[in-house]
Amino acid sequence: MLRQLLVGTAVSSCNIVIHALVMTAVVGVIRIVSAKDRLHPWLFLIAIMIAAVMVLMLAHTSEVMVWSLAYALIGAAPDGTDLMYFAFVNYATLGYGDVVPVEDWRLIGPMTAMNGVLLFGWSTAVIFEVLRRAMIRTDMLA
Repeated sequence: MLRQLLVGTAVSSCNIVIHALVMTAVVGVIRIVSAKDRLHPWLFLIAIMIAAVMVLMLAHTSEVMVWSLAYALIGAAPDGTDLMYFAFVNYATLGYGDVVPVEDWRLIGPMTAMNGVLLFGWSTAVIFEVLRRAMIRTDMLA
């Protein structure tokens, strides 16, 4: 069990670093872009939100890829399993149950889910902060 916890913690930590870097970049770019005057505040707001969400989706996809790579390295899934699919199902907490980890790695799925939930929550907080700042900048928020 200790081995599972160590691997899960290491992969989660790697994903937290990825997420922190992406979050810092998103907030920094939004700060720079929103400092300029815009003629069409609604279009600006839409563009900012689309860009921020797309970047965050890419971050989450890369984090799922990290889990998939970890699954491959440790042999966490049965032979022939689509590891990217398995990682996505765990990370997004879908829990289809059509693929389960091998007995020696059964904690890795819940650890992946815990990491996904935390990072999705973090992304949600940043999306709302980006929206709030963009609305303040465009005078859409009183």
